[in-house]
Amino acid sequence: MAISETVLVLAGGTAVLSILFGMRVAMRAVAGGTAPPRADGGQAAGGSGAPDVAGVIALPPLIFLGFLAAAAVLEESVPLPVSVAHSLARYVAGAVVAASGFVMIAMGTRCFVAAGTNVPPTLPTTALVVDGIYGRTRNPLYLGLTLVYLGLSVAAGSLWAIGLVVPLLWVINVGVVKREERYLERKFGDAYRDYKARVRRWI
Repeated sequence: MAISETVLVLAGGTAVLSILFGMRVAMRAVAGGTAPPRADGGQAAGGSGAPDVAGVIALPPLIFLGFLAAAAVLEESVPLPVSVAHSLARYVAGAVVAASGFVMIAMGTRCFVAAGTNVPPTLPTTALVVDGIYGRTRNPLYLGLTLVYLGLSVAAGSLWAIGLVVPLLWVINVGVVKREERYLERKFGDAYRDYKARVRRWI
């Protein structure tokens, strides 16, 4: 049985993004990948005794990749009808949206690197970043990942992938963002509360 164009785009995009993510993880591991350990023994600020990490449910790129893979499986098992008459327009629009996401991710990552803090939320945050793109949105990395996901969904013409963005963002909000917010508020106190009051969570 022939594989549809939609499934090919979703599966191919998921494979390419997985490779890019794997390469980034490998590069971080080779480079040492963590900010210098803190003198307090890795405990969060405020004397709570909680581990000095946000406790997210999973690395956010893995969550996005999981939803893309789920969309590909759903498109193969229960395909939803969608017009493929304007494939070029879909590819161009999807590429523009995805490219915007990659730019946003690069800008957010650069701010973290300049501040000398860790990028993965599974590692301790050693500095509160509020400048650059973080002065416009508190979560440019996750917003960028969402744009990449939507760009690939549009390019594939996948109604499943587009529809899954709602539960995807719910998982990111509950399992990642809110846990990070509680961690940063516990660690940085009023400085983070002031920042949170000044800058929107998303856009």
